[in-house]
Amino acid sequence: MPANIEIKARASDFQAQADIAATLADGPFRDLEQTDTFFNVPDGRRLKLREFGDGSGELIQYRRDDVAGPKSSSYVISPVPEPGSLRLALAEALGVRAVVRKQRRVWLTGRTRLHFDRVEGLGEFIELEVVLDQTLDGAAGRSIAQHLMSRLGIEPDHLVSGAYVDLLDRAPEG
Repeated sequence: MPANIEIKARASDFQAQADIAATLADGPFRDLEQTDTFFNVPDGRRLKLREFGDGSGELIQYRRDDVAGPKSSSYVISPVPEPGSLRLALAEALGVRAVVRKQRRVWLTGRTRLHFDRVEGLGEFIELEVVLDQTLDGAAGRSIAQHLMSRLGIEPDHLVSGAYVDLLDRAPEG
């Protein structure tokens, strides 16, 4: 099963941090519009259908500890040619937990995806995902994440545990 080391943090100065990310990146950024529908599933796993602005989608099942700081995440991603009909089927079978809408700017640096997210109802965030494989283990991935956090000015008190869906669950209504 694919795995990565990731962090999520509230952006302290979104534009300044994005400018730094651009200097660290191996190439240009990519802008994505994403709507993630999370479904009710048992035992700490998460299942979401991600729909992109261009009409494509992917079903993502993942498991990750809900702690602040670099953490391991294992996942399965399956491309979905018709996400609308799959969303309806899964909603009927499992029920919808929540929907997360975001604008995402993505840069790549080495084995790491730098995500700069504007999340509807929550604000501005930075995610780092260091992709692991047989040549890069969790300890090395955590080291890369720590180094990038330092370069991007991400302080420990900016770190967020859980997923955007969890933050929406805890957000005051209104």
